[in-house]
Amino acid sequence: MNHLKNFWKNKKVLITGHTGFKGSWLTIILNLLGAKIYGYSLKPNKKSLFNEINGQKIVQKNFYGNLNDFKNLKLKINQIKPSVVFHLAAQPLVIESYKNALNTHKTNIMGTVNLLEVCRNTKSIDSIVVVTTDKVYKIKPHKNNFSEDDELGGDDPYSASKACSEIITLSYIKSFFNNSKLRYKVSTARSGNVIGGGDYSENRLVPDIINSVNKKKKLIIRNPKSIRPWQHVIEPLIGYILLAQKQIQKNININPSWNFGPEKNNFLSVLKIVKLSQKFEKINLKIIDDNKFKETFILKLKNKKSKEILCWKPKWNLYKSLEKVFDWNKLKKEKINIRKICETQVNEYLGIKK
Repeated sequence: MNHLKNFWKNKKVLITGHTGFKGSWLTIILNLLGAKIYGYSLKPNKKSLFNEINGQKIVQKNFYGNLNDFKNLKLKINQIKPSVVFHLAAQPLVIESYKNALNTHKTNIMGTVNLLEVCRNTKSIDSIVVVTTDKVYKIKPHKNNFSEDDELGGDDPYSASKACSEIITLSYIKSFFNNSKLRYKVSTARSGNVIGGGDYSENRLVPDIINSVNKKKKLIIRNPKSIRPWQHVIEPLIGYILLAQKQIQKNININPSWNFGPEKNNFLSVLKIVKLSQKFEKINLKIIDDNKFKETFILKLKNKKSKEILCWKPKWNLYKSLEKVFDWNKLKKEKINIRKICETQVNEYLGIKK
């Protein structure tokens, strides 16, 4: 992966949401590639991957703030003068969006507006990747395998807010960026259901599995037949990095939205994920019919475009991805340095021998 290191060495990068699960892993990867990382985010939860990896010592500067504080966001971005922006900051959970729809919409919609408004007037920026979700697509009968050109939609507040973020980004591209040096250098990225060590989110399957294993409690699942595009968190993050890089290196004059989904054999039901996890740990399972919140039953992503144009492709199948999650958890119990655990897994993924 020398081409990645050669490009990213000393590159000044801003990550919004750098204290979150995906943001922390992205920070680790970019640091290994030699980038100078700056973060703008809410303060991390006490129990967070960012704290476990001592993320404050990885980034050049932490800026803690809310995306809806436009003046502060503008001040900090003008201070950083980044070359590349990865926009990950969001309220990322479907069930939480039902509980707090107003905050979800404010963060995911107006937060994106604020960021893009600042970025369009920041001369240092050469590439922007706005991260959304696989849940931005409009669900139709007999349609569950989505490509980037499919219609956007969203029934639950989270999905709707992320679909709005997509529309807003496209609006800024057409209204402002096409008449600037950022023409063909702003995009949105949609990934599948990511898994990995250090995810402490509530009401997510793999964190719930790990929690039940660690606490020797019964695992309760409510949607055993729901099918999702599962993938290790490293997979789409490498996709985002390649996308940001190629936007600078060449003009990609096509639909600026990108799927970073796994291969077909990673599209499995919740129940099958649990059964596969039982190959690594003993899990006491209970299935209940008490789903108060509506979620999409089947969701799959086509990844052909990213493969052909970005030369990105998934490397780890679902068994390997789950193995890495359980390895991470085991090594954490053995008091191994958590940042080192993450870095070892990234180096393995990239084929870097240490």
